[in-house]
Amino acid sequence: MTWVNTGLVAVNILVWIVMELFGNTEDSQYLLEHGAMYPLLVVSLHEWYRLFTCMFVHIGFPHLVNNMIVLFFTGDRLEREIGKVKYLLIYLLSGLGGSLLSMVYMLKTGDMAVSVGASGAIFGVIGALLYLVIRNKGRIGTLTTRGLVLMIALCLYYGFTATGVDNWCHIGGLVMGFLLAVLLYRGNPRKD
Repeated sequence: MTWVNTGLVAVNILVWIVMELFGNTEDSQYLLEHGAMYPLLVVSLHEWYRLFTCMFVHIGFPHLVNNMIVLFFTGDRLEREIGKVKYLLIYLLSGLGGSLLSMVYMLKTGDMAVSVGASGAIFGVIGALLYLVIRNKGRIGTLTTRGLVLMIALCLYYGFTATGVDNWCHIGGLVMGFLLAVLLYRGNPRKD
């Protein structure tokens, strides 16, 4: 059983349920009061924790469901291939990398927005899987390089054509996950 991935899915769902019981997860002000990332609060008020807490906050039920379905399947596969500790490192550091790139982009452009969701970390999981598949001659089980590249392209395309999507968080997570896999993966599945 992939306990780390199952735990991360459970924590995300639990945080959403608790937040929804006491407020409206589609209200930006409420999200800010409960850990959403907003660049000016991070930099001006030194609320650096927001780069982490925003990974567990979701804006409404559809956002939560979409992210958790993708995380459940991709995270399960990555944890089985790379082990619990390395999986957790990739998930958390990719989420932080996504949050950081998003914040830097917003500060540079002046186009500020409230940012929440596990998608930076999830893109990190996908980026790590991409590296693993490439290292294993283009296939791990049913995962192929072509399939993952197509999935990444479609997700990024959707993000750039839809409104309200933090594309820079996705890109930051994807790149961070890929790079972390380069550093952490040795080619043999491990059980930590």
